[in-house]
Amino acid sequence: MSRQNFIDTLDAYANDGKEVQLWLRDDDAIEPTAELSKLLDLSKRWDAPLTIAAIPAHTTAALAKLMEELRLISVAVHGWDHVNHAPALEKKQELGLHRGEDVVLGLLAEGLERIKTLFGDRAVPLLVPPWNRIAQPLLDRLPALGYEALSVFGPERADAPVRLVNTHVDIIDWKGTRGGRPMDVLYAEAAVRLEAGTTHATNLGVLTHHLVHDDAAWEFLDDFFAVTARHPACRWVAVRELMGSR
Repeated sequence: MSRQNFIDTLDAYANDGKEVQLWLRDDDAIEPTAELSKLLDLSKRWDAPLTIAAIPAHTTAALAKLMEELRLISVAVHGWDHVNHAPALEKKQELGLHRGEDVVLGLLAEGLERIKTLFGDRAVPLLVPPWNRIAQPLLDRLPALGYEALSVFGPERADAPVRLVNTHVDIIDWKGTRGGRPMDVLYAEAAVRLEAGTTHATNLGVLTHHLVHDDAAWEFLDDFFAVTARHPACRWVAVRELMGSR
């Protein structure tokens, strides 16, 4: 029923002349894998731009080579090395203040430069913090490093000091099976995001992690592309377009 409710919401958007701007962010890429190829094949099949968040410290030249001819793929900066520096009783965080601001900012600057060097015009100055967490004092200093936007999980905050391009539906059940979440739950969350939209165009970000996808995760993605790719209210967009709008 939730899937149909999502489709009904899309139909209402179309009837009102409104648009859903869809984008997908996939985290933790470092090298070509069968799972990543499967995701990239979905992008090609549905002509849908995707954003790959690559870990600069571990990303290989082979991944850069794979991306050379993929016009629909953008590559963002996924922290530096995806290592947790928070104490045991805190939530995992690479981009906290545990090592001091200057250490973290230096690595973020190096990460952006490495992603640009590896991926050329596929690279985007978008920071994707590992575990979707970054210390608040670091945000004001991101533009000086060359970052134009930040992507975490959840609703965008209007008072953020940096442009936010967030994801809103995470397809992985991290606290349970660590595989794909139920399809109806995901469609229900997507519908809630759209129903809360108050402007002509509402963006909807889907978060994936190709390395841990199981059958349920792939089934949802197949279905979601099928529902949205040809719906008159939907448009899959490159993340650069969302980075250019407030």
